[in-house]
Amino acid sequence: MEVYYQVLTTMAAPSVNVCVEAAIENPIQEIRYDGQEIHVTPLSMSENLSKLAHKINFFKDESEEKGKPTSEGERETDEEKVLAPFQPSLWPWDSVRNKLKSALTEISVLYDVLNIVKEKHYMVTDPVSQEAPELKAPLQMIAKKKSLVIVCQILNTGSDRLKRVQAEMGSNTPDNFLWELLQLRKHWRLKKVHNTILGELSYKSAGSRFWQGGTFEVLKTSDLTADGEATNKKASLDVSIPSELEGVAYIQVEVKSVPDLMDLTSATLKMPASLGAVSPDAYWQQKLETAHNVLFCKELFAQLAREAVQVKGSTPHMVVGNQILTNVFPGIQLSIVLCHYTGKEKKVNLSPPKLDHNHVLEHSLHQLLRKVHSNNLNTSPPHPANAMLGMTKRRRLAGPEAYSRQDLLQMAHSESMLEQILKQTKHAVLRLRSMHVIDQLASSLQDPLLCAHWSCLNNSLESSVRVSITSYCYETNRTPLILIIGIDTIRVVVKEGRTCVLSFEENELRDFLQWQICQHHAQSVQSLAKLHGWQVLSGIVSSGHGDIEPYGTTSTVMLASPKGNIILAFHSSPVSGSRLSVKKVNTTKESNISPAVTASKWASLAGEFKEVNLSRLEGRNLVGKVDMLMARLTVMS
Repeated sequence: MEVYYQVLTTMAAPSVNVCVEAAIENPIQEIRYDGQEIHVTPLSMSENLSKLAHKINFFKDESEEKGKPTSEGERETDEEKVLAPFQPSLWPWDSVRNKLKSALTEISVLYDVLNIVKEKHYMVTDPVSQEAPELKAPLQMIAKKKSLVIVCQILNTGSDRLKRVQAEMGSNTPDNFLWELLQLRKHWRLKKVHNTILGELSYKSAGSRFWQGGTFEVLKTSDLTADGEATNKKASLDVSIPSELEGVAYIQVEVKSVPDLMDLTSATLKMPASLGAVSPDAYWQQKLETAHNVLFCKELFAQLAREAVQVKGSTPHMVVGNQILTNVFPGIQLSIVLCHYTGKEKKVNLSPPKLDHNHVLEHSLHQLLRKVHSNNLNTSPPHPANAMLGMTKRRRLAGPEAYSRQDLLQMAHSESMLEQILKQTKHAVLRLRSMHVIDQLASSLQDPLLCAHWSCLNNSLESSVRVSITSYCYETNRTPLILIIGIDTIRVVVKEGRTCVLSFEENELRDFLQWQICQHHAQSVQSLAKLHGWQVLSGIVSSGHGDIEPYGTTSTVMLASPKGNIILAFHSSPVSGSRLSVKKVNTTKESNISPAVTASKWASLAGEFKEVNLSRLEGRNLVGKVDMLMARLTVMS
């Protein structure tokens, strides 16, 4: 096809005809190694028609474009035309007729198309298939390799992502600043001030009223040093602790014995030994917990020091530097020391003295301070609703019950932390003393046997122990005791239900137990008399006859044989021990009997007794020896 264009020049020259025609050559498909070009096969008429038919958009509405100007001249003429006024249709069904006419036209066209396709008289509609170009094996191999490489890259990327997610989930400290900041926010209070993140370590939210604050700053760590070298950081963030909360601290509670001549003014200031400072590279959670503990110990010691100065008790309290000293019992001193080691102290190469740190009392101090925090934060609601907030039930009943001024003062008085820890210390010391006395007697005495059962249901101010006194092979006869150990007294409940109150002195408890041992011997002898048919003439638990003992009282028992011709006298004392005497009475011999004596057996109480050497009698213990002797004397009588 040739198209001629007339080219006009600016000068008055004849026009020149230029011929423009399409290139005959087809597109090049491949160039071989020898330089030969392989062209694309030209399309046939049917293929060209199908190609052009694919470019037609059959879904486009041509009615919308009908009437639109197609050239610039028409557009200008349309703009110059004045719009005519709207003229309504003369026939009301004009619009319905037009729509029905267009619908009839479309149905007619559709009917004609169906006839052509079905009858195939005028036209045949068959799909035109294009022959696929032949692909050579090397090209297919290269394409497959590229596809496999892309697939492998996708799989490797997915596996790496899964491994990274699993590593982050399994690791306790993932290297992620935002994730660790979220973990920090779960345990500590944070707030943002300008471009910095600040945290709070104090116990004010828990009810504390301590003046010292504990503000720390959250910092983002870097994996590179100042020299550009890589570092192995455990966490992506770090915290900056205030200088007054650095280091390690704890409250040391020590109960020690001091000489009688030593008073509180001779106390020496104790400095804490090396507790081990926190490493600068430690994890941020460890740093915060350590600083939190330092703040708690400082608040606890400040509260105790303030109460030691304000509270006036029977024993003086003294605050010396970082320790509080007070007397619990005569010769027993309580020392509460605040040990705070920051790592900046001078190292002294001296062997520190061995300290008897009481962990139970230290835990009690922590509990008391937390109880104060809880009481400051949680007040009892008013009942009824119009009552004052925080008023207790006893104070609400003060008016209806007509309490006196003294009752109101006692109600308003509350024990301080120092007074409570002193009571607990007294009870702990008294319990240890009682335990030491019972264990010492149980280990030193082989006859009788002492068995102590300590109750596990105790509290910080009261505990109980059940002591059973028995003899070997004669366990049916036992003497039970119950010791209720209080703050500074010991209440003893004996077998008969009687109650005795002992002081905090060890000697009183030791004397009482030895007196109960003597009573146990006397009761054992009386039980043997019933088994052998002997008659109990007299039994005195606390006898005043005989020599005066340094401590304790004597228990005596006098027995008579079944026939009354043998008198047996048993004497048990805590100091002198047990003695046994025998007297034989001649019942056939008449004697001058006083009219006051109603029976002959009472006339044989006086006279000379022969003491029996208990060490030479057969038997494992005292009760066994007396049993053998009474059995022999019963046969002889």
